[in-house]
This record gives sequence, structure tokens and C-alpha cells, in this order.
Amino acid sequence: MDKLTERQSKRKALIEERLNLPDRLQRADLLQRVMRIWLFGRTDQVIGAYWPIKGEFDPLPALHRWKEDGELLDEPQLRRIGLPVVDKVHKTLTFHAWYPGCPMEEDAYGIPKPKDTEVIVPTLLFLPCVGYGPGGFRLGYGGGFYDRTLAALRPKPFTVGLGYTNGWLPDMEPEPHDVPLDALLNDNGVVWPV
Repeated sequence: MDKLTERQSKRKALIEERLNLPDRLQRADLLQRVMRIWLFGRTDQVIGAYWPIKGEFDPLPALHRWKEDGELLDEPQLRRIGLPVVDKVHKTLTFHAWYPGCPMEEDAYGIPKPKDTEVIVPTLLFLPCVGYGPGGFRLGYGGGFYDRTLAALRPKPFTVGLGYTNGWLPDMEPEPHDVPLDALLNDNGVVWPV
């Protein structure tokens, strides 16, 4: 089996396993807590995230709480949350402001995205992980959107992968184009850096 077929097979198995986790809600609750504690004390004002699909962890409740906490602190600069919007021409992502109740529409892949909100540039970016391995490397869906986006963003945001413990791939070897994440969080805590 070649590496591409092996990665596709691994993706499919991990997504299926994630969708069928009997304790996924409990794991999500734990990861919400881990994320909120990890965010405490960070100075970022603009955070990019994602709309969860295929059983992914939903980072938006923790981020909404982070935004509300900033408002309670009377911070001079309003905290902002952005969700990705696909640029079909360049196959990259831009991040558009999101807030609970903002108008949404489906993108070309059927994933909800903010409708007609302003483009924002995150200094911290949470990425979904289908799988993840040593050295801070993540296994995504294989489209390369995040890889291309991160290669183009200046300054590069601090990147944090989010996933459940079942996504750990101890034998994962990065591909030449893979860029390690700055941190990885799962329902047990901080996975990377260790």
C-alpha cells in the first residue's frame, strides 16, 4: 500500500471511530475545559477556529466564553472569533468574523460559514485534527487548505490542533510539506509540546 492510500485509509478509520465514540460528549466536555484553561492568560485578541464536521470537537462554546470573559474584563480591544471561508481560486482559507447568531450560509463543501461578515486575521488558530502524532504534526482531511493558508499568512498565527485521544498516531511520519503545529490539545490535556 502506498503512502497516499495508507493515509486515506487511516483518515477514514479515524473518522469512523470518532463518529462512533460512545463517550464523545464526555470527551468534548473535557476538551472544552482543557481549551478554556489553556486560553487563560493568552493575550490574543483574534482567534480563528472551524465549524465542526464529521464528529469533530466543537471549539466554539469555549471561544464564545473566552470572548465574553474579555468583555467582562473591559479589555480595550474587543476579542474576535473567525471561521474559515474557502477561496476557490487559491484553495486557501480566509477567516470571517463569527458570533453566535450571525448569518450563516453553506460553502462549496456544505460547511456553514459566516455570511457577509468582515475578514479578520487571527493571531491564534485552532485546527481540527483527524489524527496527530509526535512532533506536533496533524493529519487532516487531505485537501491541503490549512497547509496552503499557513504558508501564505503573514505573520503566521500560533497554531493549535484539537482532537480526541483516539486520534493519537504514535507512528505518524510527516510528509515533506507538513508544518508542525505549535501546540496540540486533547481531552487529556496538552499533548504537544511536552
